Amino acid sequence: MTPDALVIGGGPAGLMAAETLARAGHLVLVADAKPTFGRKFLMAGKSGLNLTKAQAPDLFAAAFDPPGWLDPILAGFGPDAVQDWARGLDQPVFTGSSGRVFPQAMKASPLLRAWLARLAGAGVQFRTRWRWTGFDRGAVFETPEGCATVAAPATVLALGGGSWARLGSDGAWMSILARLGVPLVPFRPSNIGFGVAWSAHMARHFGQPVKGTALCLPDGTRERGEFVVSARGVEGGGIYAVSRALRDGATLTLDIAPDVTLEMLAVRLAGRVGDSLGNRMRKAGLSPVVMALAQEWGRPLPQDPLGLATRLKALPVPLAGPRPLDEAISTAGGIPRTALTDGLELHVLPGVFACGEMLDWDAPTGGYLLTGCLATGRHAGMAASRRLDT
Repeated sequence: MTPDALVIGGGPAGLMAAETLARAGHLVLVADAKPTFGRKFLMAGKSGLNLTKAQAPDLFAAAFDPPGWLDPILAGFGPDAVQDWARGLDQPVFTGSSGRVFPQAMKASPLLRAWLARLAGAGVQFRTRWRWTGFDRGAVFETPEGCATVAAPATVLALGGGSWARLGSDGAWMSILARLGVPLVPFRPSNIGFGVAWSAHMARHFGQPVKGTALCLPDGTRERGEFVVSARGVEGGGIYAVSRALRDGATLTLDIAPDVTLEMLAVRLAGRVGDSLGNRMRKAGLSPVVMALAQEWGRPLPQDPLGLATRLKALPVPLAGPRPLDEAISTAGGIPRTALTDGLELHVLPGVFACGEMLDWDAPTGGYLLTGCLATGRHAGMAASRRLDT
């Protein structure tokens, strides 16, 4: 088979590029190094597949960094389009109280099965265990049957970022593109937990969620998402939401009572004459894990109610840096905007396009990441189709 278009990488971005090309009437081959497609997509769906976020287009696009780059791409395939796409695969969706959109099945597997079946019905061909090794009169692959070369007029690279290597996003493509003269930005972890050097008394709280607090940054950001205390440090949605700033050097404080004023908290902490400090905090409504964090990060704790309230409204969080890159939910870095045309075609490799987490953009969890991958995959597929049609 000599396809019109070759898509390398079978995650959401690659499959969306393939679908876009196939709908335009082109013969498409999708090759992936793993035995099955969408492995990271399936992993994300194990905890409830967050497809997108029901949000005004300008607010949705503002969550992406660098500012402006993906705006026209998201305008072509944003939250409403993602929901329509899922419904078109007979996967009804619902919107949670936070605006996050999920398939009613709360799993990725039914959606992925329906998507792959639709692609196969459109004539898309699939190859698994095909590892891309570079270009030499076409794209070269290591396969179970030996070396294979596919010379397609258009190629879309959708090889993922640099985290969760066991699922396929190992970042090995960076060295291949670097040798070909593509400028690259080193990977940085995103949506990642951070290490904490806990004292021994914190061990009994490992695995406990911290709720009802606010994570505060120097720029005034106040994130109300919960996080988890783990043996490795702190992780979870609240931490991920501010991880970009923390990764880049911002300091973090914790407001343990964001819904009350400093003065109100001081009154609650006053307690009765003779109450121990622990009893005063417990009677003020602090959970055991929050009390433990106060002792861990705030000692010596002031005895007077106002001083104690002041400390607890801005409890310093001493972080030991982000967890390793491979543990990150996503990565920033990769191919910068300057290396690409508006159609996501590589300047130094005409006819080769890139999409998804290969590109140097960043976004929080909450539906932004998956929508960004789908939108850039569609955009690259459309540009590749236009090239084939000229």
